[in-house]
Amino acid sequence: MIQSLFGVSAPVFFGLTVLLVGGCAFMAGQAAAIAWKPAAVALLHAALLGGADRFLVYGLFGGSLWSLPGYLSHTAVLAAIALSAYRLTLARRMVAQYPWLYRRTGPFTWEERTVTGHQPAATRGAAKSTG
Repeated sequence: MIQSLFGVSAPVFFGLTVLLVGGCAFMAGQAAAIAWKPAAVALLHAALLGGADRFLVYGLFGGSLWSLPGYLSHTAVLAAIALSAYRLTLARRMVAQYPWLYRRTGPFTWEERTVTGHQPAATRGAAKSTG
Protein backbone atom coordinates (compact mmCIF):
# COMPACT_ATOMS: atom_id res chain seq x y z
CA MET A 1 0.00 0.00 0.00
CA ILE A 2 2.73 2.51 1.00
CA GLN A 3 4.84 1.44 -1.97
CA SER A 4 2.07 2.12 -4.47
CA LEU A 5 0.90 5.39 -2.87
CA PHE A 6 4.23 7.04 -2.06
CA GLY A 7 6.55 5.30 -4.52
CA VAL A 8 8.95 4.05 -1.82
CA SER A 9 8.95 1.42 0.89
CA ALA A 10 7.42 2.16 4.28
CA PRO A 11 10.75 2.41 6.17
CA VAL A 12 12.14 4.84 3.57
CA PHE A 13 8.98 6.94 3.69
CA PHE A 14 8.84 7.15 7.47
CA GLY A 15 12.58 7.51 7.99
CA LEU A 16 13.39 9.95 5.21
CA THR A 17 10.18 11.82 4.50
CA VAL A 18 8.49 11.94 7.89
CA LEU A 19 11.45 12.06 10.27
CA LEU A 20 14.28 13.77 8.37
CA VAL A 21 12.58 16.04 5.85
CA GLY A 22 9.47 16.32 8.06
CA GLY A 23 11.69 17.75 10.78
CA CYS A 24 12.88 20.36 8.31
CA ALA A 25 9.26 21.11 7.39
CA PHE A 26 8.43 21.51 11.08
CA MET A 27 11.26 24.01 11.50
CA ALA A 28 10.19 25.85 8.33
CA GLY A 29 6.66 26.21 9.70
CA GLN A 30 8.02 27.48 13.00
CA ALA A 31 10.29 29.98 11.24
CA ALA A 32 7.41 31.38 9.20
CA ALA A 33 5.28 31.85 12.33
CA ILE A 34 8.12 33.37 14.35
CA ALA A 35 8.71 35.92 11.57
CA TRP A 36 4.94 36.68 11.41
CA LYS A 37 4.82 35.55 7.78
CA PRO A 38 1.61 34.21 6.21
CA ALA A 39 0.93 30.46 6.11
CA ALA A 40 1.62 30.47 2.36
CA VAL A 41 5.32 30.85 3.16
CA ALA A 42 5.23 27.57 5.09
CA LEU A 43 3.49 25.93 2.11
CA LEU A 44 6.14 27.25 -0.28
CA HIS A 45 8.86 25.80 1.93
CA ALA A 46 7.01 22.47 2.03
CA ALA A 47 6.87 22.41 -1.77
CA LEU A 48 10.62 23.04 -2.00
CA LEU A 49 11.29 20.38 0.63
CA GLY A 50 9.13 17.97 -1.39
CA GLY A 51 11.54 18.41 -4.29
CA ALA A 52 14.53 17.83 -2.03
CA ASP A 53 12.83 14.72 -0.63
CA ARG A 54 12.27 13.31 -4.13
CA PHE A 55 15.93 13.92 -4.94
CA LEU A 56 17.06 12.10 -1.79
CA VAL A 57 14.71 9.19 -2.55
CA TYR A 58 16.18 9.04 -6.05
CA GLY A 59 19.82 9.45 -5.02
CA LEU A 60 19.90 7.24 -1.93
CA PHE A 61 17.26 4.60 -2.55
CA GLY A 62 16.91 4.34 -6.34
CA GLY A 63 13.38 5.77 -6.45
CA SER A 64 11.93 7.63 -9.37
CA LEU A 65 13.01 11.27 -9.54
CA TRP A 66 10.23 12.49 -11.84
CA SER A 67 7.28 10.81 -10.14
CA LEU A 68 4.45 13.34 -9.93
CA PRO A 69 2.26 11.19 -7.63
CA GLY A 70 5.27 10.58 -5.40
CA TYR A 71 6.11 14.29 -5.27
CA LEU A 72 2.51 15.32 -4.56
CA SER A 73 1.96 12.72 -1.85
CA HIS A 74 5.26 13.46 -0.09
CA THR A 75 4.67 17.20 -0.38
CA ALA A 76 1.17 16.83 1.07
CA VAL A 77 2.62 15.12 4.14
CA LEU A 78 5.32 17.77 4.46
CA ALA A 79 2.75 20.57 4.03
CA ALA A 80 0.62 19.08 6.81
CA ILE A 81 3.64 18.98 9.11
CA ALA A 82 4.68 22.55 8.20
CA LEU A 83 1.17 23.96 8.66
CA SER A 84 0.77 22.17 11.99
CA ALA A 85 4.03 23.64 13.23
CA TYR A 86 3.01 27.05 11.90
CA ARG A 87 -0.28 27.04 13.76
CA LEU A 88 1.22 25.62 16.98
CA THR A 89 3.89 28.31 17.02
CA LEU A 90 1.51 31.10 16.07
CA ALA A 91 -0.91 30.17 18.88
CA ARG A 92 1.92 30.04 21.38
CA ARG A 93 3.31 33.41 20.25
CA MET A 94 -0.04 35.20 20.22
CA VAL A 95 -0.73 34.21 23.82
CA ALA A 96 2.85 34.85 24.98
CA GLN A 97 3.20 38.23 23.28
CA TYR A 98 -0.32 39.53 24.00
CA PRO A 99 -1.41 37.86 27.27
CA TRP A 100 -3.82 40.69 28.12
CA LEU A 101 -5.67 40.24 24.79
CA TYR A 102 -5.70 36.49 24.17
CA ARG A 103 -5.92 33.23 26.04
CA ARG A 104 -5.11 29.76 24.79
CA THR A 105 -8.04 27.46 24.02
CA GLY A 106 -6.13 24.53 22.53
CA PRO A 107 -2.84 23.63 20.92
CA PHE A 108 -3.78 25.35 17.65
CA THR A 109 -6.24 28.01 18.81
CA TRP A 110 -6.64 31.09 20.96
CA GLU A 111 -9.47 33.46 21.70
CA GLU A 112 -9.89 37.07 22.70
CA ARG A 113 -10.09 37.73 26.43
CA THR A 114 -13.21 39.41 27.70
CA VAL A 115 -13.39 41.41 30.89
CA THR A 116 -16.54 40.73 32.88
CA GLY A 117 -18.78 43.76 33.27
CA HIS A 118 -17.35 45.57 30.27
CA GLN A 119 -18.60 45.65 26.71
CA PRO A 120 -16.15 45.19 23.85
CA ALA A 121 -15.16 48.48 22.22
CA ALA A 122 -17.01 47.62 19.00
CA THR A 123 -20.39 47.37 20.78
CA ARG A 124 -20.10 50.44 23.01
CA GLY A 125 -22.65 53.03 22.14
CA ALA A 126 -24.72 50.67 20.02
CA ALA A 127 -27.36 50.34 22.76
CA LYS A 128 -27.94 54.10 23.11
CA SER A 129 -31.37 55.28 22.16
CA THR A 130 -31.75 58.32 20.00
CA GLY A 131 -35.05 59.20 21.41
